[in-house]
Amino acid sequence: MQKTLIILKPDCLAQKHAGAVLDRFEKAGFEIAGAKMLQLTPALLRAHYAHVADKPFYPEIEAFMSSRPVLVLALRGDNIVARVRDLLGPTDSRKAAKGTIRGDFGTEMMKNVVHASDSDANAKIELERFFRPEEIFG
Repeated sequence: MQKTLIILKPDCLAQKHAGAVLDRFEKAGFEIAGAKMLQLTPALLRAHYAHVADKPFYPEIEAFMSSRPVLVLALRGDNIVARVRDLLGPTDSRKAAKGTIRGDFGTEMMKNVVHASDSDANAKIELERFFRPEEIFG
């Protein structure tokens, strides 16, 4: 079984969709291997979004992602990265089909409810960034 990182973003928590999103992950057969609530710091966000930290839109990402606490999850399942991304729909919520998490709960490109790792390699890196080894079970 593989693991992936999930972040329930500020819009997800503000709109009280966390329970519904978790329910969809569990109904899809994924197991929660770790969970915690965090207030994301500028340093953590800069590391997480290093691939766009030099772009002109980065300050907007940092402001949004640090606007309120987020729920960070380690999910476990077979072929989890691809299956989670299918369940979420495209990054731009306006292009996501109804029935996907972003299509049902997201409102735009940034306010798209959930961050999910985009590859097995990035999942490993991201899980290590947000969790200590003893915080992930199984």
